[in-house]
Amino acid sequence: MGAQKRKEGPGGAPVNKSTQSASESRPSKRPKSNDAGSKAGAKTGKQGNKPAPKSDKPAPPAPTAPATSTLLKEEEPMFPRGGASILTPLEYKQIQVQAKNDALFEEQSSKATAKKAGEKEGKQKKSKKRSKSDDTPAKPDADAVKVESLNFKRLVKGSLVLGSVCAINSLDIAVALPNNIIGHVPITAISAPLTKRLEASAGNDNAEESEDENDNDVDLESLFQIGQYVRAYVVSTVDEASTHTPGKAKRHIELSLQPSLANTGMAEQDVVVNSTVMAAIASVEDHGYVMDIEIADSKLQGFLARKQVDKSIPQEALQPGAVLLCIVTKNAKGKVVQLSTLGETMGNVENVPSTATTIDTFLPGTAADVLVSEVSSHGIVGKIMGSLDVTADLVHSGAGPDGIDLEDTYKVGSRLKARVICNFPTAKHPKLGISVLKHVTSLKPKTASKDDQPVVPLQALPHSTIVEKCTVKQVEPEIGLYVDVGVEGVSGFVHISRVKDGKVDALFENSGPYKVGSVHAGRVVGYNAFDGMYLISLEKSVLEQPFLRIEDIPVGAVVSGVVEKMVVNAAGVGGLIVKIADGISGLVPEMHFADVHLQNPEKKFREGLKVKARVLSTDAASRQIRLTLKKTLVNSDLPAIQSYEQIAVGQQALGTIINVLQHGAIVQFYGRLRGFLPVSEMSEAYIQDPKEHFRVGQTVSIYVISFDPDAAKLIVSCKDPSAFGLEKQLALKKLQIGDVVSAKVTQKTDDDVFVELADSSLKAILPVAHLTDKSVSKTQSALKKIHVNQTLAELVILEKNEARRSIILSQKPSLVKASKEGKFLTTLDGARVGDEVSGYIRNITATAVFVQFGGKLTALLPKSMIPREDQDKPDFGMFKSQSVTVKITSVNTELNRLVVAIPGAAEQVKKVETKGEKVANPVDESITTLDDISIGKLTKARIVSVKDTQLNVQLADNIQGRIDVSQVYDSWEQIKDTKKPLKRFQPNQVVPVRVLGVHDARNHRFLPISHRSSHSVLELSAKPSDVKEGASSEPLSFDNLKVGSSYVGFVNNVGQGHLWVNLSPTVRGRVNAMEASDDVSLLTNLAKNFPIGSALRVRVVSVDAESKRLDLSARSPGSEDELTWDKIAQDVILVGKITKVDERQVIVKLSESLAGPVHKVDLVDDYEEANPAKFAKNEIVRVAVVEVDKSNKRIRLSTRPSRILNSSLPVKDKEITQNTKLEVGEIVRGFVKNVSDKGLFVTLGGTVTAFVQIKNLSDAYLKYWKEQFQVDQLVKGRIISVANGRIEMSLKPSVVDKDYVPLTTISDLKEGQTITGRVRKVEEFGAFIDIDGSANLSGLCHRSEMSDKTVKDARKLYEEGDKVKAKVLKVDITAKRINLGLKPSYFGEQDDEDEMDVDEEDAEDSEGDDSDEDMSDADDAVQITGTDNVEDESEDEDEASDVEMVDADVKGLEAGGFDWSASLEDGEKANASAADLEALAKKKKARREPQVTVDKTASLDVDGPQTASDYERLLLGQPNSSQLWIAYMAFQMQVSDLAAARQVAERAIKTINIKEEIEKLNVWIAYLNLEVAYGNEETVDEVFKRACTYNDKQEVHERLASIYIQSGKRKQADDLFEKIVKEFGYKSPEVWVNYAHFLHTTAHSPDRARALLKRATQVLGKETHMYLALLPKFAALEFRSPNGDKEQGRTLFENLLATYPKKFDLWNQLIDLETSAADADKGVIRDLFDRGSKVKGLKPRQAKAWFRRWAQWEEKNGDKKSRERVSAKAQEWARTAAEKKKTAAASAAQEEESGDEE
Repeated sequence: MGAQKRKEGPGGAPVNKSTQSASESRPSKRPKSNDAGSKAGAKTGKQGNKPAPKSDKPAPPAPTAPATSTLLKEEEPMFPRGGASILTPLEYKQIQVQAKNDALFEEQSSKATAKKAGEKEGKQKKSKKRSKSDDTPAKPDADAVKVESLNFKRLVKGSLVLGSVCAINSLDIAVALPNNIIGHVPITAISAPLTKRLEASAGNDNAEESEDENDNDVDLESLFQIGQYVRAYVVSTVDEASTHTPGKAKRHIELSLQPSLANTGMAEQDVVVNSTVMAAIASVEDHGYVMDIEIADSKLQGFLARKQVDKSIPQEALQPGAVLLCIVTKNAKGKVVQLSTLGETMGNVENVPSTATTIDTFLPGTAADVLVSEVSSHGIVGKIMGSLDVTADLVHSGAGPDGIDLEDTYKVGSRLKARVICNFPTAKHPKLGISVLKHVTSLKPKTASKDDQPVVPLQALPHSTIVEKCTVKQVEPEIGLYVDVGVEGVSGFVHISRVKDGKVDALFENSGPYKVGSVHAGRVVGYNAFDGMYLISLEKSVLEQPFLRIEDIPVGAVVSGVVEKMVVNAAGVGGLIVKIADGISGLVPEMHFADVHLQNPEKKFREGLKVKARVLSTDAASRQIRLTLKKTLVNSDLPAIQSYEQIAVGQQALGTIINVLQHGAIVQFYGRLRGFLPVSEMSEAYIQDPKEHFRVGQTVSIYVISFDPDAAKLIVSCKDPSAFGLEKQLALKKLQIGDVVSAKVTQKTDDDVFVELADSSLKAILPVAHLTDKSVSKTQSALKKIHVNQTLAELVILEKNEARRSIILSQKPSLVKASKEGKFLTTLDGARVGDEVSGYIRNITATAVFVQFGGKLTALLPKSMIPREDQDKPDFGMFKSQSVTVKITSVNTELNRLVVAIPGAAEQVKKVETKGEKVANPVDESITTLDDISIGKLTKARIVSVKDTQLNVQLADNIQGRIDVSQVYDSWEQIKDTKKPLKRFQPNQVVPVRVLGVHDARNHRFLPISHRSSHSVLELSAKPSDVKEGASSEPLSFDNLKVGSSYVGFVNNVGQGHLWVNLSPTVRGRVNAMEASDDVSLLTNLAKNFPIGSALRVRVVSVDAESKRLDLSARSPGSEDELTWDKIAQDVILVGKITKVDERQVIVKLSESLAGPVHKVDLVDDYEEANPAKFAKNEIVRVAVVEVDKSNKRIRLSTRPSRILNSSLPVKDKEITQNTKLEVGEIVRGFVKNVSDKGLFVTLGGTVTAFVQIKNLSDAYLKYWKEQFQVDQLVKGRIISVANGRIEMSLKPSVVDKDYVPLTTISDLKEGQTITGRVRKVEEFGAFIDIDGSANLSGLCHRSEMSDKTVKDARKLYEEGDKVKAKVLKVDITAKRINLGLKPSYFGEQDDEDEMDVDEEDAEDSEGDDSDEDMSDADDAVQITGTDNVEDESEDEDEASDVEMVDADVKGLEAGGFDWSASLEDGEKANASAADLEALAKKKKARREPQVTVDKTASLDVDGPQTASDYERLLLGQPNSSQLWIAYMAFQMQVSDLAAARQVAERAIKTINIKEEIEKLNVWIAYLNLEVAYGNEETVDEVFKRACTYNDKQEVHERLASIYIQSGKRKQADDLFEKIVKEFGYKSPEVWVNYAHFLHTTAHSPDRARALLKRATQVLGKETHMYLALLPKFAALEFRSPNGDKEQGRTLFENLLATYPKKFDLWNQLIDLETSAADADKGVIRDLFDRGSKVKGLKPRQAKAWFRRWAQWEEKNGDKKSRERVSAKAQEWARTAAEKKKTAAASAAQEEESGDEE
């Protein structure tokens, strides 16, 4: 050994290189300390080098092979990725190492000489003594053990280290290691059993179940505790410095706690008493835990007794797979060692493994008795067992953090107790690291002292805290500073790199700014739990940084940041990365860029832009921060709620909508807090579709309605609680729990029905579970029957919370009945022992059920109080919200406790005791006890009450029974009243009965008679056949049923489309509605015609005994046979059920396999009444089979009355089938089937289709003929061809109508003739007029022929579409030109009379045979023309006014005005007597008959339609004309027929093509006008909502507001305007202007209008286009309104002109307002003209117009002097502008010349 040591002696010098390089990044890595500490090594070695020249021979061998080996060992930790096992070739390595040794030797020698001169005298003496005592220079180096601190480079794979758990994450744990090193243990590296559990969980196919299992089975937070000590095995170390910048190198250390690795190196003989092992719990036993210690090549196991488990370890942590650091308390006996985790045993440093036989026992975590062999100021060196070297570095010797003088405290040769904390696998000789720190040796977390109380250090001084006074107490020149931070028991360490910004070369103990005793400001940047030290930074940049880590950033804080980059995705800019501190950045999602959606965010944001943001959420684990830039959130003073602890009911907060659903919206607050905004709480107004009013990303101000932290449920509202008026508050206070109310449904969801109380309009919630007393499926069926706007009667108030304004209702019949009877329990004071009360199940636990009553009063139903047969069932056979009747057994008012029982349960528990119980007052005296009652027993019963389906009876006062209606009669003939079979029974009547069993109401079955008690209900039979002596009939069951057998059934329930019928108490079947009767009239209303309890004769159609399903039929024998294609026949009449209704047909189901359509042509005998909407789904109807195609399985059905009722009924449109022979010339009607490019296809019946060519559509030319026809339109035509099986029709009026008047041609026109027409086009020079009733003739009326006065522009007189009367001035047949005149002078009275005489003569000549018919028409015509002739003098004016009136009507409808009661005079004439009419006819005989002809031909064009038939005829040709429909509505109102007017409106809405949006809108507005004038609020509201659905909502809102204004309903208009600005104000400035106009002119509230401007600017923002669209109009109102203030208007304009002086249109607007004012101030106007002329940048064109306008104004309002002044100013402006232009041109020329010279 001595020879070997001598050879290796010189090799000590290179080791210092490794130590020095490693010390640059860790506090413990100090080359100086090692040089100074290794006195016998480095120092003596360097001194020993001096005599080398004197003795050259022994020197060369020294650094040969042994030196190479030593150097390799020291170099390996420098390359953690390479590992210790991979070596380069030895020869190459020896050469490389030798070269390095030579260089390092010289370097260290020179350094040693310099250091020696500065050492203290005492140390020099000691060094000299040791130097003298040494025989050779190499010997002290070989024996020296260097004090090495654990660092990243010395951690290699296989290292064992003691650590403390410092953080627990979901998938790993963080372990604090010595010297401020952090390692991570993945969840898969803890133990083998735990890994198996994870694999089993991951193998689950269901992802959600898998996640649940992970959460439940492997929860690291339950397995480990912060501060727990563990021994870890280093799996890998990764240094990512090569892929990062040097300052941001990332180092990752992966550890493992698996016992097989953490106990590496131990053999079975090394496991001795007081040794430590890492053990995993293999199984949990009664007295303890079987532990796996997984010693290599050994089956040794451990056992941890329960009494040896430390109290600090929670019970849930002791589960299979958990790992613990344990101490061995007893040696192995039978391959099992006894373990302990008790703190007093584990943490007692005196418990050292004294019986250890090898050094492998001393693994990290084990206590050791150390013999001190060397002490320096920087560490301790010692030995264990006399041979194993151990070292305690600067930190773990206590010299650094505690300031201990090691040389005074520890003496060479003394012994100390320490704990092993690490090993050094790369050292040449085995060596361990130890710690003598108190918290490490005791294996307890270090504590600090605060207010004389022990606390966790990070509680005394949290992370990121700024410490104003950090006092330097020790300086390590090349490492850092140890400082006092003011926390007793815990010191701080400042690494040299964190002393100041920039590089610090060295620190000095007695000089410089960081000498001992100096005070500095510092900041806590970390804490190492294992070392027990704060990590401090004195850098100014760190002190000034707002946040150091994500955990320091409070959610809701407003922070400043800089845009780092934009996140771009497929949709554009998807987010922003904002830097808010050094190394901390957050994400701003796209929805949080601004309060409004940005179309081009890249234009607003750029990299480097400074922004102010608010923190939405932080996630330290994933290092994520979410920010918002929304000004609403950033500038809000409302609290940033992020947890349920911060919420209070009624609290206001801001949130962001992240999802809009059909029934509400999800609102995101801060952190992970989310709430639900129901659609009913979005607005006071009705909202049908939330997506129309809210968008994702929108910020909303909400109020908290309710929250439940346990269920993580938060309900919010946009409604302001302060808006909850006094009237509603009083109504809410007046409501009492238990009151029965009615309510209207406002919204329906899967869980709740939202309603509005009928009397008070209070909002309430009806939970779905409270709809019925029945099962969940029945409740869901009840929910389907509920619809919005339905009124629900008899609802009982369950809960009321006035603070939250919440009301909970119930529709459970049991609770409603109890409330009506005054038995509804609402308070504990009302509870009486023995009372039976109704409630519902609130919750179910393993031992009890909680029953709730009104007002949240809850009772306990113990398991023992539940019937025994139900106690073993899941949830005791109950479900939440189930209705239940219970008996009160105990009331404790002091504890507010109520205990209840199921009635009869207590008796069943004591059934043995009640055996033989006597009965009270029996009806049958032979029965004395309960034992006398048995199945089959014949006895007597007294009827208590008669129900629809049963008789409630008593056998005695304490024995109840029931007789089902099916157990009363033996045959159908015995039933006298089939609707009420039990009508003949009366209360107190005694009837003979037979006992069948005990009734089970829930399962509809018999219970054994052994289940009876004094409160049981017996199932009885009163059938005559059953009450005979000796009779023994078995009750009917599903097993006894056979298909085809007949029974008497009784209706038990009426469902939608079927009946439930009882055949016996245990057998229930279903009768389909179509099978309920042969009489179809009875099937339309099942509930009325088949009341509950009524009797039916039924037959079994099918039966399934296993599933207890029974189908029955009540139709006559044979009729219930399944109808198939083989049995169907033509012309038969059948009963069917409607399954589908659409616009074109009705689908009728005849049987399970047979269904067919009823087309529009087969619905009725008059096609005008054909409307499929008159039929309803599930309706039962009679149909006739018209045609059958069995091969193709097609059937044609008909519901024509002439088919199914009486063939003699009148038929307007005959039925056409394939066999119908159509004759050429026959007139038929049909429905348009298809509109193709070649013409129309018209359905005449079934598959019979006629074709109409384009040329046969109309006599007139139709340019856009497709717009005149649409599918399903009714048309009338004449058959013109039936050749080759192809039917052709013509729709031309000339072909179809027998009294058709041919169209006027150009040859028919005569000069001087008067015609009517419509303006087709208007130009400046004249108007083109289409002549009515002509073959597309059009004439020109020049502007000179339009008026007797000069007309400069025809466009100012007429518009396209105007109806006019004109005179033919000239007809040029050759050139096909027609000149027309519109001058009023052309239509004098004489001309009209002459024209009329000519027409009369023509009419007399053409008088026909149909004089009677003409006479009747003529009478009407005489009335009309008589009125016209009286007003002939102003005919032209009337015509003009007529035209204007029609237009005014339409526009008036838009604004709300329409004279629905016009033409009262005509109404009076219509009521004239027949004698008056005849006298009038005789008086004007010469003019009567001709006028008939005029009325027949042209009256519809000249006078308009006069009857309903006229309108109908016109609508056939113009179905899309809103003007015609509106006139038709007005016509109906002239006779005060409001219903007919509404029908016309509905028809118009359905008829007008969907593409004609404007036409449809006109009708809707007219409809609204009608309802406002004649309807009520409900009808107006209904039409309004529908109009909003089908049209532009804003347009409809504004039109309705105008209607209200015109109708004088100011309050409604005001309320509506408020809704309009709230809903559309954010995007439309016009709505604000309209509202302001209303307030100014109509409401006479100018102050409110001015206040409205402020609201508008806040909502719209100050964007230029919005600003300029809003303010000028508000200013103009001040000028034009009678209540306005011009000064206010001028102020607004002055602000605008100051902001936008170059926008010259503003100057023009202001000058318009000033000049048009009635009391115009000339001085103000002149000043305004003058200022406008001086605007900078005024263009010549603008200036010219401005001065011209000024001059024109002066011409009218000024004098000669003022006009000259304007002219002078204009000339001056022109001269100045010319000079500027000339100067600019000269400058440009000069620059150009200078450019050429260059």
